[in-house]
Amino acid sequence: MLPLRVFCRRFSTKRALDASIKDPKLIESPLTDTFGRHHTYLRISLTERCNLRCLYCMPADGVKLNPNDKILTTEEVIRISRLFVNEGVTKIRLTGGEPTVRKDLTDIVAALRKIDNLQTIAMTTNGIVLTRQLVDLQRAGLDMINISLDTLKKEKFEYITRRKGWERVMMGIDLALQLGYNPVKVNCVVTRGFNDDEVCDFVKLTEEKNVDVRFIEYMPFGGNKWEMQKMVPYQEMVKMIQQRWPDFHSLMNGPNDTSKAWKIPGAIGQVGFITSMSEHFCGSCNRLRITADGNLKVCLFGNTEVSLRDAIRSGCSEEDLTALIGAAVGRKKKQHAGVNSSFKSTHIRSLHYNPGSLSHLYGNIAMHSLRFYSSEISKQQQLTHVDEQGKASMVDVTNKDITIRHASAKAVVKVDHRITKLIKENGLKKGDVLTVAQIAGILGAKKTSDIIPLCHNIPLTKIRVSVRLDEIQNAIVIIATIHCQGKTGVEMEALTAVSVSALTVYDMCKSVTHDIKISDIYLLSKSGGSKGNYESDVIVLRNYETAPTDDNQVVLSHI
Repeated sequence: MLPLRVFCRRFSTKRALDASIKDPKLIESPLTDTFGRHHTYLRISLTERCNLRCLYCMPADGVKLNPNDKILTTEEVIRISRLFVNEGVTKIRLTGGEPTVRKDLTDIVAALRKIDNLQTIAMTTNGIVLTRQLVDLQRAGLDMINISLDTLKKEKFEYITRRKGWERVMMGIDLALQLGYNPVKVNCVVTRGFNDDEVCDFVKLTEEKNVDVRFIEYMPFGGNKWEMQKMVPYQEMVKMIQQRWPDFHSLMNGPNDTSKAWKIPGAIGQVGFITSMSEHFCGSCNRLRITADGNLKVCLFGNTEVSLRDAIRSGCSEEDLTALIGAAVGRKKKQHAGVNSSFKSTHIRSLHYNPGSLSHLYGNIAMHSLRFYSSEISKQQQLTHVDEQGKASMVDVTNKDITIRHASAKAVVKVDHRITKLIKENGLKKGDVLTVAQIAGILGAKKTSDIIPLCHNIPLTKIRVSVRLDEIQNAIVIIATIHCQGKTGVEMEALTAVSVSALTVYDMCKSVTHDIKISDIYLLSKSGGSKGNYESDVIVLRNYETAPTDDNQVVLSHI
């Protein structure tokens, strides 16, 4: 049997020759995949942590971070970087989470600067602490900087990040320009109904500042229940901008550029479009990624990861590490999973949420490791509420153990601006919508066995229902968590609670309009029981989802 490295190289060589790569060094490199793409760009997540709490990446129930001993150490980051540079990587980008929260960031940049043949050290950040750190980072050797900013409106920034700091981000951009970064890249994910009205405001920045504003198409994640109508395609943005600047025109792009460059005549800066959906650029992809816990991802949307951390800590040699990397690169697909050549594909797979998972794509909006899972139904699965003759039958729980169980569920009610205003001002004839809907949810949970025929009547030990008004998205977000100590679970109680609460919102608002949509009713999680714990792969990360805070929730707990 051939050694793993030799096999990977021979297989890679054959496909690379088919792709007409002529340079023998590239053909031989473990960083050349089977489609002839040679990878020279490595993105390294330094942390899963972030100093913002953005609505689109922080689930209502919070996140579970890896313990510190699972995160790559400074020495491991440098060792991995040196290994990749020795094989042909010329550019390394540091990401997170938020890389600036890592205390040894400057030391890492300085150590990377000492690696021979590494041409570029870049960083993607939310910009919150740049005014304190950027001078030292530049002295250490930081060459390029990307700042993620989805809105130019202070109030919207504070709402979406749940933190203050918009002024500091803007000052960070100005400081980067003063220090000579050319250009300063500003990443903006464009979402219809949220910030598409600010596209021209972002473009205007380029007239007087040497910034490269890069508009990123809203992309599909099972976690955000991707909706096509929320995506603003690249061509639509171009037309929008050309209505204001008719001479807005495209520029020449490099072979591995992910951004399509455009410019207003006479502007100091320029505009870019990252067309991940409408015109994907997988064919020229030269990027690899390392997650904060040391996993190599050859594709942002791939479901395969290789733990370089575990290999290093087990004493793996440089040669074996290189072979491991070569084998992973050799498995890279032709294009990213779940999306075909047209962004209109309806086959979009689910994304398992991990903290900080979006910044490889969405700048610094949280990064870590995106892991895809297909929604497959086991052929062995059988219905439990039917007897041998296929008739409805309640499950016998007589011999089951009594355990502590809990379940959480969610629902969203979408309304219009009129109802949002009336709910906020408590101006509806039937009274306080949020409080009444919350109490209805609690009552619904208690009555579940009376409503759902085959549910057991079990004593509930705790019912928690939160009902929150999202003014920006014109939505009411409902989350219920139910606890019990019994022989069967309480997921139906949680689902009933949010459903009844949502129907109550509808009933109280229908006098204004019937254009009300109840959506996203699903189980978030459950624990206890013989089948183990469950956590949804379909966590909704829309802009309106957030954990309740003291000033925007109504919560009642019964114990």
